[in-house]
Amino acid sequence: MSREHSDGHTGGQQDGDECDGGGRDGDCTLREALDRVGGKWAIGILLAASPGPVRFSELTRQVEGISRRMLTLTLRNLERDGLLHRRVHPGVPPRVEYRATPMALELYEPLLALTAWAQRHRTAISEARAAYDRGHGRG
Repeated sequence: MSREHSDGHTGGQQDGDECDGGGRDGDCTLREALDRVGGKWAIGILLAASPGPVRFSELTRQVEGISRRMLTLTLRNLERDGLLHRRVHPGVPPRVEYRATPMALELYEPLLALTAWAQRHRTAISEARAAYDRGHGRG
């Protein structure tokens, strides 16, 4: 099924259509893995968990703007994909730590490079957006 974007162009299939029976499983896994790693919160979580174990409460402070619910959902998905290991230490209350897996540790340097790139170019990106919006009647 196609969809029309606000600029009148028609896109490809809707998100998820390929993986709902029509696509190959490997293609779906690849796309889903890239979506997961590139998600809004995943980069911050993976960067925080890579140097060593990190607790849930630490992540809520380190990943700016994330809600407890979104943190919980993202942690579960990253654990499901094999990027985080969750360890529960007995006690009252139990202490839960998250640690990046070897697979996630391979991403550490590229994620640092990506965030450094975004930091270096944030002003230029902001200026480009403003110019685009002026040229397209958005502001």
